[in-house]
Amino acid sequence: MTEVEKKWIREQPRFKGIFDADTQKQNGFEPSVPLTSYIKCDESREYINQALEAGCDGTQTQKFEEELAKCMDFRYAVSVSSGEAALRIALRLAAEKLYGSSAGIMTPAGLGSQGSLHGKRVFCSDLTTADMVNPIVFEGGEPVFIDSAPGNWSMDPEVLALAFEKYPDVQIVVMNHAYGFPGDIMEIRRICYEYDALLIECVSEAIGAAYWVGEDAPDIGQGIWAKTGGLGNYAVLGFAPDKMMGPSGGAILVQDFYQKQKADYLASGAKAAVPWNQHEELGFFCKMRDLDAAMLRGQLLHLDETIAKKQKIFEKYHEKLDGCLAYVISANEGTKPNYWMTVMTSESNIRFMEARNDRRYVYKDVHGTAAPMEIYDVLTAFHVETSPVYKPMSMQPVYRNHEHFTLDGAWRMYEDFYNDTFSLRCDRAKEYYECGICLPSDADMTEEEQDTVIDLIYACYDKADMNRLAWV
Repeated sequence: MTEVEKKWIREQPRFKGIFDADTQKQNGFEPSVPLTSYIKCDESREYINQALEAGCDGTQTQKFEEELAKCMDFRYAVSVSSGEAALRIALRLAAEKLYGSSAGIMTPAGLGSQGSLHGKRVFCSDLTTADMVNPIVFEGGEPVFIDSAPGNWSMDPEVLALAFEKYPDVQIVVMNHAYGFPGDIMEIRRICYEYDALLIECVSEAIGAAYWVGEDAPDIGQGIWAKTGGLGNYAVLGFAPDKMMGPSGGAILVQDFYQKQKADYLASGAKAAVPWNQHEELGFFCKMRDLDAAMLRGQLLHLDETIAKKQKIFEKYHEKLDGCLAYVISANEGTKPNYWMTVMTSESNIRFMEARNDRRYVYKDVHGTAAPMEIYDVLTAFHVETSPVYKPMSMQPVYRNHEHFTLDGAWRMYEDFYNDTFSLRCDRAKEYYECGICLPSDADMTEEEQDTVIDLIYACYDKADMNRLAWV
């Protein structure tokens, strides 16, 4: 959006009076309100200084792995350079367990030139990011996408069961907990167990969240709460500037010492334990840097505090927006989200009018409703960072020929393909993308900033001639 377009939006009558001219400039927030950011704390600075004084000798990385494993209720953690690297190593570990080799299947000389998952299908979440899918392809596998569930937006276990009915030989499932809200992991785990499949939980967005695994009702405070990642065979984490923790890095969490050793070996370039550089498998050279580990160590100490702040932000959005204006992502019973990102879908008795292709979008300014990209443009014009909901991987140009499952069964989104005998009755991931918008959820956002953001969203719906106080 150009500055001229932003100025045109800011000068519309419906936004007059939202910003107090005595305290804030009429062109919006200065500095801008971030969408979200990683935890910043004094402990991180202290650990970074310790790492520099020690010459980045790996001490901080070792301590971070120990502390992360304890925080996540795992025996071992192996820290790497990114979440994508973490998933790729987890897939290699799973391949070795399932097929007897982490180097490659049916490939010349066992070098893995076709990848450790060569010719194998892998079920994975549709509403996720490319770094949680691409490693499957890098390892020679074929991702098959599973639609989202209502409520928590994560993988739908009912759809997963349908996919297993068609492909009972699939042995790896990769699922995420969308936007920090745990999915129906108990049912997904049960289905994986029924089909002898290994489950990899991607908890990059849901670190610190928990789900109920005990026998008693969760509202009476008895039984067992498990951290996200704890019910999978492997858990992978990614850290980034826009995640709960960052700015970079990743980790694999395992319960078995051999798997920990093998993950360390692969992440260190698969270098054999001899004085010279000897390689007997393909590795990655992706161990986490000591400075990143130092920052992340400090952030772990403030994780619960940050979750509490984000929960407060979520609750205000839910109170003010959920219902007639929007549907706000919700926590299922028996889960404790980390509220990383509050996401809403535009709702109204008047349907918004919007169209998108792979590169552009258009919408119509209609009284009484607001298109998601209209809200995006308005918030951007007033220097509020926001983002559309993840575009499902099954809709991405690079993956359009890959199969994906909804409650209607299997479907391939071939480009320019049309079949008038078949129509999708249910494709929740696509619906969330087309109707959804991510709201600023930074833990350091003030109440005044959030109130102003909500006023801007109201103005997108009510236009200039309606009393904004009626919504309060």
